[in-house]
This record gives sequence, structure tokens and C-alpha cells, in this order.
Amino acid sequence: MGKKKKSKHGKSKHHSLRDDLIEAANAAAHAEDGTPPKMSTKDYEREMRVLQGELVAMQQWVISTGARVCVVFEGLDSAGKGGTIRRITERTSPRVFKHIALPTPTDREKSQMYIQRYITHFPSAGEVAIFDRSWYNRAGVEPVMGYCTPEQSAKFLEQVPGVEKAMVESGIILVKYWLNVSVDEQARRLEDRIEDARKVWKLSPTDLKSYSRHFEYCRARDAMFVATDTAWAPWWVVDNNDKKRGRLNTIAHLLTQVPYTPLPPEDVTMPPKPTPGDYVESHLPVRKVPTLF
Repeated sequence: MGKKKKSKHGKSKHHSLRDDLIEAANAAAHAEDGTPPKMSTKDYEREMRVLQGELVAMQQWVISTGARVCVVFEGLDSAGKGGTIRRITERTSPRVFKHIALPTPTDREKSQMYIQRYITHFPSAGEVAIFDRSWYNRAGVEPVMGYCTPEQSAKFLEQVPGVEKAMVESGIILVKYWLNVSVDEQARRLEDRIEDARKVWKLSPTDLKSYSRHFEYCRARDAMFVATDTAWAPWWVVDNNDKKRGRLNTIAHLLTQVPYTPLPPEDVTMPPKPTPGDYVESHLPVRKVPTLF
């Protein structure tokens, strides 16, 4: 027999990257805290490429098994929810990985049971539903900004663990992330949105108001953790002051939370190069995009 192929971690080929990530996570849980050095863009993109390839492997498992995965992203404004979700979904199928960012509720939705409009977006078989903010608005932005009463928020915190238990017992894999940023980093990112023309669309009056209430959000978050961090649906906190490391850590962790097994690769062979035969390139009077670059 020839030598078994090794992974970059020195394990045999049947030892999956998911196994490596679980081992690394267990080791990191017992390591001393420290501030790692800044990661280069080259290193970041190399690691991201590997993790995104593994997300595709997870996707194929979800499709083949009919698994249902629901991922919740919460955090302060500018905490990096959208950017993290974008790196999760940019190499996967939008028919499988569904990015859900609901607008302000309509009058009809306001008359419904609070969580009702979210339930319609829960995953069906073969889907990964990713919530960019979720039903937890009622535990954070709504009470802090005065969009609901303290009593409504308290009632939500009382009821939501039961809803999530029903989700999990129905077979949904539920993973909840809180992206954490410091008040100084939040200020830097908001200022960047003001100054960078590419990011102006991300800035809203609510963002600036929420920044001024940073520690009110922290107090609401703490109450939310106490009420809804359960054995069946725990919260996972991501240190996202460093976006590069935060995104990599989040994706790596998500891969450990879904019990996928990479499917064997298909034996695909490219067909022969097509020949033009009697086809002749046409000269139709079509408009061409000017060559500017």
C-alpha cells in the first residue's frame, strides 16, 4: 500500500478538517488568553479559502440529508454581522444558504404574534437560514430604542426559550452568535461609514443613536443571555474587534456545530472541446460596453 495522504495538520486523509477544527477548539478553550498579532490579508484569504471550501462540503451534506440549519447573528450596530454572513454565503448556493434580513414590520405583521414573521423563514429540508438580526430584536434594539415596552420585552424573554426548544426538537440545528465589539471599535467603524462613500448606505440615524446607548445595549444583552442561554440553544460570543480573525473563528466554529460528513467527490470528466462546424461569427449591430480598463 502507498502512503496515506496527509492533511496540512499531518492527519490521514480520512481525518476531516471538521475533526481538526473540533480538536483546535478544544485546545483553545484551555489556552491562556492573549492578543494575537494582526493577520495579513494574504494569510486571511488563504485560511478563508479553506474554510469556504469546507462550507461547500457542509452544503452538499445539507442537501443530501435534508438537514435544516438555522444560524442567528446578533450584535451592536457595526459589529460585523453583514460582513461575516457575506463571507459565509459568497461561495455557497443562495438556494441553500438563505440570508434573511427582515425590514421594519408592516402594520399587518405588528398585529400578529411577535415571532410569527420570523417563523415563515425557518429552514426547510436542505436549507441553511441565516438571520441578520432576528426575533432577538425584541430583546435588544426594540427596548433600548423604545420600540416596545419593558413588559413586552420581558414577556418575549420568558417565552422564547420554549419556542427554540420546539425548533430543536423538530430537528432544526440552531446556532446563535453574538458579535462583540468595544465602544472604541464601534466608534471607529461608524466614522468609517461616514467617510467612505462605499459604506454610506450602511449608516442610518438609528446607528448613531444606538452608539450613544452602547452600554444600554450591553445591559440588554446581558439580560438576554441570562434568560435565553439554554442547554438546547446556547449563545456563542465572538470577539469581533478584529474582523479578519472574527470571521475565520465564526466560520470555523459553525463548521463544528453541524454534524456533516464530506461526500465522496464525483468523478467528473470534461467533454471534448467543441468545434464550430459550419458556424460563422455573426456581425450583428449590437451595442458593446466601452473598454475603459
